[in-house]
Amino acid sequence: MFTVAIIGRTNVGKSTLFNRLIQKPMAIVSDTPNTTRDRIFGIGEWLKRKIAFIDTGGLIAKQTPLQQLIALQAQAALSQAKAIIFLVSLQEQLNSDDFYVAKVLKKNKDKPVILVVNKAENFNPKTAEETLKDYYSLGFGRPVVISAAHGIGIGDLMDLLVKQNQLLPNENNDDLAKIRFCVIGKPNVGKSSLINQLVKQNRVLVSNESGTTRDAIDVPLKVNGEKFLLIDTAGIKRKGKINMGIETASYIKTKLAIARSNVILLMVDGSKPISEQDEVIGGLAQAALIPVIILVNKWDLVLKNNNTTNAYKKMLKLHFKHLDFAPVLFISVLKNQRLNTIFEQLKIIQSQLETKVATPLLNDVIQQAQLYNQPPLFKGKRLQITYAVQTKSQIPHFVLFCNDPKYLHFSYARFLENKIRENFGFNSVPISLYFKSKNARIRTKPEV
Repeated sequence: MFTVAIIGRTNVGKSTLFNRLIQKPMAIVSDTPNTTRDRIFGIGEWLKRKIAFIDTGGLIAKQTPLQQLIALQAQAALSQAKAIIFLVSLQEQLNSDDFYVAKVLKKNKDKPVILVVNKAENFNPKTAEETLKDYYSLGFGRPVVISAAHGIGIGDLMDLLVKQNQLLPNENNDDLAKIRFCVIGKPNVGKSSLINQLVKQNRVLVSNESGTTRDAIDVPLKVNGEKFLLIDTAGIKRKGKINMGIETASYIKTKLAIARSNVILLMVDGSKPISEQDEVIGGLAQAALIPVIILVNKWDLVLKNNNTTNAYKKMLKLHFKHLDFAPVLFISVLKNQRLNTIFEQLKIIQSQLETKVATPLLNDVIQQAQLYNQPPLFKGKRLQITYAVQTKSQIPHFVLFCNDPKYLHFSYARFLENKIRENFGFNSVPISLYFKSKNARIRTKPEV
């Protein structure tokens, strides 16, 4: 896909433009410098053509260690891009950082650079030459004038991208990743280090500074011919520790990342006890009603005996009671131990999500279950299930028609769930059962 990197110094509106171009708020927008620290990918569409955009952190001439990491991410974006948007601001005079960015971009001679002047809400075309004369000194010709915040000039910019570059055809659905998974957990459990190991490059910046990753970062992966989309997220802090503004936005972004995923990797620190904070994050995973893999990181630091692994799994069940379906993987990101099992487990989950149970087989299992273990009486009445069917849903979902759902006891619902799991191999994904009166019409989606 044709890829365009958005490059510029801090606070010229790169994230606002990025959000405008992809027509959805993926990047955090703030007046605080260096809010965008990583590369962020998004897809925009214009004239039935898809364009990939990369938002980057602001480049400045004098760099702290963190800003050097941001600069490395921007350089990586430049290497991936086929064209570059060089963004500057009309509301401020050009400064040394703008000229520093221009110097960096001139080293990429093989890629077209489009100079874009942003924040031009009050731009007067009649005085264009006088207003824009200083921008020619950057060395990239006549600029495109826009206001990303107000949508002014965006169509002209997209027209220019389409006109100047040979775009690739639209992707087929077969080219898209079937598994979209996010990594969640409290800060500093090793999420970004995990991604760096999986991608085999410094894709997401790593620093000892807590909360270094602020945005949800989309990372396309291809493993043994299989496509995956990994969504990195900011570490979720305790609600009392979430500052207003950027940290609150990052918390929201994490929940949005979960909503965009169909599998969650819940990472905990195996060298420390499970905390209340871990339990809260596990609650977010459970509430999503999608498959979860629990990653126990730093397992190399744990003193072990023959029972250590089983004991830890039992402890996890106590803290994450509603995630008993979730497979548990013991890994060490630092030592690169057992990371290959993550993709193996993701493929198992994908297979289970795609499993469709034949209706006659499902009904045989349900009838045999009722013969083996009759439903308990409820005020002298007994539940009778007459028919069951699997319906289309994000996770395996089954509708069971019965004489009256009010006769159902939760323990019997759990019994039937376990029977379905045992017979059809749904041992690594959540499944849902919905009981309906046999006179009710079937719904194609589960009711909540």
